[in-house]
Amino acid sequence: MIKKVLVANRGEIAIRVFRACYELGIKTVAIFAKEDEASVHRFKADESYVVGVGKKPVEAYLDIEGIIAIAKDTGADAIHPGYGFLSENVQFARRCEEEGIQFIGPSSDILDMFGDKVKARQAAMDADIPLIPGSDGPVSGLDEVYAFGEEAGYPIMVKAALGGGGRGMRVVRSRDDVEEMFNTAKSEALKAFGSDEMYVEKYIENPKHIEVQVIADKHGHTMHLWERDCSVQRRHQKVVEVAPTVSMDMETRHAVCESARQFLDQVGYTNAGTVEFLLDGKDFYFIEVNPRVQVEHTITEEITGVDIVQTQIKIANGETLAEAGVPSQEELPLNGYAIQCRITTEDPNNDFFPATGKVNTYRSPGGFGVRLDAGNGFTNTVITPYFDSMLTKLITKARTFDDTVAKMNRSLREYRIRGVETNLPFVRNVINHPTFKSGQATTTFIDNTDELFDFPKNRNRDRGNKALQYIADTTVNGFPGLKDTDKPYFNRATIPNFEPQEPMGKTAKQVLETEGTEGLRQYILGRKDLLLTDTTMRDAHQSLIATRMRTRDMLKPAKVMEKANPNFFSMEVWGGATFDSALRFLTEDPWKRLEQLREAMPNTLLQMLFRGSNAVGYTSYPDNVLEAFIKQAAKSGIDVFRIFDSLNWTAQMEKSIRAVKDAGKVAEATMCYTGDILDTDRSKYTLKYYVDLAKELQALGADIIAVKDMAGLLKPQAAYELISELKAHVDVPIHLHTHDTAGNGIMTYVKASEAGVDIVDVATAAFSSTTSQPSMTSLYYALEHGERTPALNPKNAQRLNQYWSDIREYYNAFSSGLKVPETEIYLTEMPGGQYTNLQQQAQAVNLGDRWNEIKAMYHEVNLLFGDIIKVTPSSKVVGDMALFMVQNDLSIKDFYEKGQQIDFPESVINFFQGKLGQPVGGFPEDVKNIILKDAPSTTERPGALLEPVDFEAVREEIIAKLDDDDVDDKDVLSYLMYPDIFIDYRQKLEKYSDLSLIDTPTFFYGMKPGESVTIEIQKGKVLFIRLIEIGEPDHNGNRIMFFELNGQRREIIVQDAHATNKKATRRKVDKSNPNHVGSTMPGNILDVQVKTGDVVKPGQVLLISEAMKMETTIKSPTSGVVKEVLVAAGDQVESGDLLIEIEKE
Repeated sequence: MIKKVLVANRGEIAIRVFRACYELGIKTVAIFAKEDEASVHRFKADESYVVGVGKKPVEAYLDIEGIIAIAKDTGADAIHPGYGFLSENVQFARRCEEEGIQFIGPSSDILDMFGDKVKARQAAMDADIPLIPGSDGPVSGLDEVYAFGEEAGYPIMVKAALGGGGRGMRVVRSRDDVEEMFNTAKSEALKAFGSDEMYVEKYIENPKHIEVQVIADKHGHTMHLWERDCSVQRRHQKVVEVAPTVSMDMETRHAVCESARQFLDQVGYTNAGTVEFLLDGKDFYFIEVNPRVQVEHTITEEITGVDIVQTQIKIANGETLAEAGVPSQEELPLNGYAIQCRITTEDPNNDFFPATGKVNTYRSPGGFGVRLDAGNGFTNTVITPYFDSMLTKLITKARTFDDTVAKMNRSLREYRIRGVETNLPFVRNVINHPTFKSGQATTTFIDNTDELFDFPKNRNRDRGNKALQYIADTTVNGFPGLKDTDKPYFNRATIPNFEPQEPMGKTAKQVLETEGTEGLRQYILGRKDLLLTDTTMRDAHQSLIATRMRTRDMLKPAKVMEKANPNFFSMEVWGGATFDSALRFLTEDPWKRLEQLREAMPNTLLQMLFRGSNAVGYTSYPDNVLEAFIKQAAKSGIDVFRIFDSLNWTAQMEKSIRAVKDAGKVAEATMCYTGDILDTDRSKYTLKYYVDLAKELQALGADIIAVKDMAGLLKPQAAYELISELKAHVDVPIHLHTHDTAGNGIMTYVKASEAGVDIVDVATAAFSSTTSQPSMTSLYYALEHGERTPALNPKNAQRLNQYWSDIREYYNAFSSGLKVPETEIYLTEMPGGQYTNLQQQAQAVNLGDRWNEIKAMYHEVNLLFGDIIKVTPSSKVVGDMALFMVQNDLSIKDFYEKGQQIDFPESVINFFQGKLGQPVGGFPEDVKNIILKDAPSTTERPGALLEPVDFEAVREEIIAKLDDDDVDDKDVLSYLMYPDIFIDYRQKLEKYSDLSLIDTPTFFYGMKPGESVTIEIQKGKVLFIRLIEIGEPDHNGNRIMFFELNGQRREIIVQDAHATNKKATRRKVDKSNPNHVGSTMPGNILDVQVKTGDVVKPGQVLLISEAMKMETTIKSPTSGVVKEVLVAAGDQVESGDLLIEIEKE
């Protein structure tokens, strides 16, 4: 009687045998390679011992003498070989026999027969089993393969004489492929089985792969346990198995199964074995015998009730089939259907190359009719490139095949495996495909069904781990632009109760919808009260907190705004720097923000700031881009387009005004105010200049004229005179925008109101004053009881301001240093929105302590450039130059004396080249010459010099860069505005998923150990997250962050940017560079076939890599010369490593 069994295997099958032994009361011994010391199977045995010390990982499990020694030393009287490794090795079985150790499997003579496919074919021939035409024995070389191909016709298959499992096999479809396929198969066979003997046979193009499970005792009793359909294969490796075969009739079933039984009975087979056939209609052809337990034995167990592994052990013990509890052949049940899916760590998006890494999340399915045979399927297991990629086997069983498929589908969707890629998306596609469901799948099903490889990107997948990754990254490395600090405590911002207010008749939005722009013009001019635009959700936070306000903090008040204060003229919610900031810093889609705000405020005009020919960017765009952007913005929700040019050059606004009017929206043409019309010593920007400009804008079709006082330079008396003159000379409404930097904003608005201004910009109190707009409630009370009192409910405004006050606390770290009114602005003339942004820039380049110098230099640079209009993007040019001058310790004198030897910022060069347009009075020629040197310039409108954009070509460019075809028209426009930033945004979205779900304090500061947060990922579905501990950095600078996610422990690895990384890393491939050849999987480089300077052509073999015992030939994607080879044979590489760089001849 067997008392102790050593399992000469690893992973799932080792655990399966241990379980069978436990149930039989038999002690167990595990072996493990050094690289497998954390593998679960070793801990499932009573004893475990390292094997093959000093050998490579796979070779350790092939160490026959080492295994025999452990068996003898532990007193194991039997060895179960499992599958793979030594399970079919004749020498191993003989050594067991020589040492008196029971080999749980067939005799060595049987292994010798069926381990050699040539002998196996002869045995089948002797038993009158139908055979596929093939070579009589191992081929001696390529000549025999060529000859057989000519005789039998292509395709043919070259196969290893020893071994199985799809290794050492290649289909050869033409004479031209013989040499490559033959040599590759030989090399693979030698590494996998220790022999490179090959034979060749005719390849049957579209058969089913059927295998019959046979079991035989030592007393002459042989029976079959029905068949399995193993047709769903990829690279000759089984992916999904079914028992019994759905499309097989009982007559064929009995014929195939009885043929297999008689064959093994005739050769005197004992123990478990499988006879494999190709089924072509009702005809079947012998392939081979697998003299061992199969990976897919599980589904046979499910439909027959026979425990195959226990039966193996009992037969080895000398029991008959009857004594082992196996029913007779006549009484063998065939109960329902079973399916097995092999869940592997292969990446279906990367040609199924094996993935490696740490499984940081593992949750498996269960329930009635679900079985799991797992190996290393658990949280924190490390998947290495050394062994087979199978993680676990999932088996479902039901009475009908349809029910079995449904149960499998449900089970696959219950899996949560994170940290490494798996084949789960692919397997789901397989079992849900109509061909599979019909039972008609053949061995070419996967190869011929392209839709199986369609894996639409689901950004909602793995939201929990992606959220943890963002929180972990932010906790360790901080948020860009914020100083390292502990996470502050914040009050929770909530919307207080208020009394709903009815609108005063139609809202401005309703007037526009029903009466058009002319009706709206009459509506505005007919109102006696002063109309208000609320800038809180755009320019106010741009001016105060560097445009960092997140959409989630806007949506709550937006949803109640129309009930609290429905009489605003408009809400400014979009444009300006918000587009850039949303993508760059907040990982938000600005278009989605607009559409969400539109939905929240359906009866309110939504307004944006549009930079004329610069749209929402910092450069000029072709006219068709401006038109497309305006059309899409109107479609997504914008009603009022405040169009300006940073130099007041009307030629830059004309196209945009026309596009807005064509879209049926409101063109609010804008004049940017600078200088001081009251100062008679400043003759450039006079009252006449602004009146003439207003007339020109009206002639261009302006529905409203805006006065954009972006720096807060418009003094109260100047406002009165300017508005009075404008009202006297134009007959469209006047909309005034100012900044309260100097503290005169309310008085400026009061004087403008007296002069007849129609609309002014205000903000909620919490986001008002200093570099922002005046407070809406302060202005209300300044005008209260007068004819022009705004139609504002001040109590509701104050109640909502409680929410905004709490929200402002979230963003205080981004606030400008300006805490009090600053009359210095009348000298520097710096726009309010730029004040905070430029301050952030200064801090980013370590010039925060020289802020006063920068402000002074800003004024000097403005005068140097000819006293220009300063608003984005022209203000950015002045700011960039000021930073550059201070950073390099340059004075204006130095500019004139050293300028010819200095390379100035690109934005400054572009400005003087005329790429932003023409400033009032032109460029100072001496300054222009110093900056441009020999660079060309133009006086033409920049947009007129640009070729129209091919939007579809841009779409294809984005798709290629992202490797993702989910690119719509709005994405194309975002990319045109900010190409690199948009790509980075999409990559962050892929990495972190939808970050809008994370609360703002956590978004900016991460979490503190012991802190808990909740994230509602969808209605009724909440993630509960607790940070347990922050690990110390390892030698590579990586920290492990320990979290709990909905009660489950999760580990997230973060590269600490502050830690020193002592490990050399390889360059990574640039996927957008067609001359880069990168590693598509982690593994080893076996052979490099080119060197630097070699001329290569498309398809030429460059190198051969190997991972998890699978070789891959990497070929040149292009023609050219090898510029650099970055690896050598024997090197280990990671996925995405750059291997070879090619350059054009």
